[in-house]
Amino acid sequence: MPTAKELNIQLEHKPGTLAKLCKALADRKVNIVAFQASTDERRSQVHLIVDNAAAAKTVLDAERLTYTENDVAQVALPNRSGELARIASRLGEANININYAYGGIEPGTNTPLLFFGVSEVGRAAQLLDQTASAAAGR
Repeated sequence: MPTAKELNIQLEHKPGTLAKLCKALADRKVNIVAFQASTDERRSQVHLIVDNAAAAKTVLDAERLTYTENDVAQVALPNRSGELARIASRLGEANININYAYGGIEPGTNTPLLFFGVSEVGRAAQLLDQTASAAAGR
């Protein structure tokens, strides 16, 4: 399975900042494929997978937001019991730690997607691809 480019954005932790970011992206016709946010007392950490990273980075630069771009492992899973347990176990057996994960939907097909922030993205993506292929053959 592929890897994906993730935008990791720092926002002020106050009402309306996420809405402002999402509106700016929407105004540029950038579709958010997957999303995760967490906060501490002063900052919000937002992870986004978008359909047009170049346009999204233009928006982030125009909004003067601090961000990084990272690779994450991506896998499409059937929507059935035990799938997350199976792939998390596979990564654990390979001694690949999951630092964070979140879900999204594949545009056009509405297939559930999971994104994993791991230290060994390429190796994790390969394992997830093999595991997903095996599940498809069930």
